Amino acid sequence: MTFQKTDRFLVAGLGLLGARYALGLTRAGLHVDGVNRSRPNLETALQKGYIQTGKTADYADLVSAADYIILAQTPSAMLEWAGRWGRCCKPGCLITDLAGVKQGLVEPLQALLPQEVEFIGSHPMAGRELSGAQNAELVDFFPANFIITPTGQNTPRGIAFARALADTLGFAHVCLLSPAEHDRMIGYVSQLTHAIAVSLMCASDNGRLAEYTGDSFRDLTRIARINGGMWAELFLWNRQNLIAEIDQFTSTLQALKERLATGDAEALKEMFALSTQRRAAFDKKPEEEKG
Repeated sequence: MTFQKTDRFLVAGLGLLGARYALGLTRAGLHVDGVNRSRPNLETALQKGYIQTGKTADYADLVSAADYIILAQTPSAMLEWAGRWGRCCKPGCLITDLAGVKQGLVEPLQALLPQEVEFIGSHPMAGRELSGAQNAELVDFFPANFIITPTGQNTPRGIAFARALADTLGFAHVCLLSPAEHDRMIGYVSQLTHAIAVSLMCASDNGRLAEYTGDSFRDLTRIARINGGMWAELFLWNRQNLIAEIDQFTSTLQALKERLATGDAEALKEMFALSTQRRAAFDKKPEEEKG
């Protein structure tokens, strides 16, 4: 699929990632409109030229004009949006999202929309610890992964749309997972990492830590500066997977503790060697992976 200059995109939700999508699509020469509940992010997106037009309410005209819609909201807000505005979508409209969870979201969204409107789930594995449209330019999609989560309700056209979107925005790698596979994987690579970072910052009440730490602590806790409302919802939507990952992590941390307690240097070295080996895969350049 190739997008045409006459195509119209609508981004519903102009926070950090929604605004970044709008920016990327506009830079590609496409027509992008935007809607947002609050005025500040909308005004920022308009002033910076990320969107051509935008509204905070009464935007049925923008919905009905859109060929493609991107839902950049929390899961509960997406369901609310689809229930209210889905009937305004024109036949053939393709819709995707940015949500960090898929089970309990993708199929209900598909059911809420008219039969001639297709929703296909997707998830950009990119972001920053900041929020708001004013920080959208700081998000870098180019080294990032993009996950598409089709179901039996999706068509080749819907999958092609999600792939074309990822390509247009510049994502480095695209993969397909079922919603269940996605949530299991995200429970480990995203939600567990945020849980660890938050726990590290909450474990000590020493208000002068910033005066002592080096890069390792800063790097490990960067994502602890967190959008509480959004991440609380994501954690709770995926709680079973996240609890399982916390249990696995806790078990491994306990194993390291036991090796410390027994003074087992060789066992510690084995863990360090394994972690170094596995981490090396993340440092490969895209051309090395293809080779």
